Parts: sequence; C-alpha cells; structure tokens
Amino acid sequence: MNFWVSLTVNSITFGGLLFLLSAGFALIFGLMRIPNLTHGSLYMLGAYIGATFLVGFVSIKINFWAAAVLAALIVAAFGALIERLLLRRLPGDQLAQVLVTLGISFMVADFCLMVWGGDPLNVAAPEGLGGFVRLGSIAFPLYRLAIIVVAVIVAVALWLLLERTRLGAMIRAGVDDPDMARVVGIRVSQLFTIVFALGAGLASFGGIIGAPMLSVYPGLDQDMLPLALVVVILGGTGSLLGAFVGSLIIGFIYNFGQALFPELAYFVLFLPMLLVLLLRPQGLFGRHVP
Repeated sequence: MNFWVSLTVNSITFGGLLFLLSAGFALIFGLMRIPNLTHGSLYMLGAYIGATFLVGFVSIKINFWAAAVLAALIVAAFGALIERLLLRRLPGDQLAQVLVTLGISFMVADFCLMVWGGDPLNVAAPEGLGGFVRLGSIAFPLYRLAIIVVAVIVAVALWLLLERTRLGAMIRAGVDDPDMARVVGIRVSQLFTIVFALGAGLASFGGIIGAPMLSVYPGLDQDMLPLALVVVILGGTGSLLGAFVGSLIIGFIYNFGQALFPELAYFVLFLPMLLVLLLRPQGLFGRHVP
C-alpha cells in the first residue's frame, strides 16, 4: 500500500513539473505553429542559471525562490531575443524555424557544458522544505508536495491570464485564428514575442524548481524535451487544460511504467501519443488546425 501511495504522489509531483515545462510549449506550438525544439534547452539553462546563485559558483548567494524568478526573467529575455532576431525573419518557413530552434538547442547545450562543466549539480531544497511530512506510516518529502502546490498556483495564474485579461483574449484569438486576429487589429507578431518569452520563462522556472528533485546535468534538455512533446501532442496544441491534464497523465505513465515495466518504459510512455496521433490528431483538448 505504501508503495502505491508513494508512487502516486511522485507521479503527481512529476506531472506538476512537466506542466511548468509544457504549458508555455503548448501555447508556443498553438500560436506559432512550430515545435520549439529549444524548449528543453531553455529548461536546462534556467536550471543552471538558478543553480549558479545557490551552489557557490558566484560570491552572491540569494534565496531559492529569488534565484528561480531571476533565472526565469533572464531566460525569458533570451527567448524574446530568439523570436525577434531569428524566428521572425523566417515567417511561414516551418522547416527553417525547426532547424534554427534545433541548432540553438545544441548551442545552448554546449554553452552550459563549457560554463558549468560536465559534473551534475545537486541543488538543495529551499529552507524549510527539506524535511518530510508523515501520513500514518508513509513519509512524503515536503518539497515534492511543494512542487504540486507551485504547479497548481502557476496553472491558476495562467488560467486567469488567458481567460480574464485582454492579453489573454488576444492570445486565445491568435491561437484559434491568427488571420482573423490580424484583421481585427491584433498585432500577432508581438504576441509571438510575448508568448515565446512567457514559455521560455516558465520552462526556466520549471528547471530550477525541479533541480532539487532531478539535479542539473548535461543532457537534461534531451531527457525533458521528449516528455514535453508527448504532453503537447496528448493534450493538444494551444490548450492550457490539455497541458495540465496531459502532464498528469504522462507523470503517471512515466513513473508507473518505470516502476512496473522498466524494460518497456518508453514503449508504455509513447504508446498513448501514437494512439492520439492516429485517432485524434489535434489532441484531447486541442482544436483542429487547418
């Protein structure tokens, strides 16, 4: 019984972490119609930048949450530059955009390896969240429960942004019908920059939030990017609800698959994605994109 409860909590925690990574990815994919293959690298870059202020790489050490926010802002600015200086010059050329984002991901990976080296960085949990909470005979790491709370807060904040603000209405209009959005005066090109920066910042924030649980190491981007792709395909491009539900589904499939069928873990993980692509290509909550 303890095994199943612990595995369930770990699955929800990992799902929450995947949501931080995939929410912005889903919006970028839905609005810009390209898979942003730099997303895993932005996740890793944010983790390294945040860890820089936490593990003694620089003389200035700051609070964990302040480091997470600072890393998110830095990577969001970097994401905005990528969109404005590179992707905006390739309108409608999806192959070129994919190749550019793939090339940038390799460059970011090499940059991280050059600056921070090849050894994993172990980041401690924030002060006050390093212990355990007991439920009967089961002990849950307090920080893993905190990740679930953070993911829920971010999900609610994003929902309020998309559903209750003028910016959110423009983003939804751009996702649903970018041509019509342009006709009514919405500057979709500016939305591209805002959404790309938002997605990059969320990925970075997820990177440092997940660092105490997964650590920070070269190749982290390649481990996380396929999971984000599966979440977006499963949940649907441009759908925040799809990203949330898809993240939880993949969190459960990934953890239970690794525990119960380790030799078939990736088969079990990618099988739902294949079924969705065959039966409902737009995803569980996505809309058909012509």
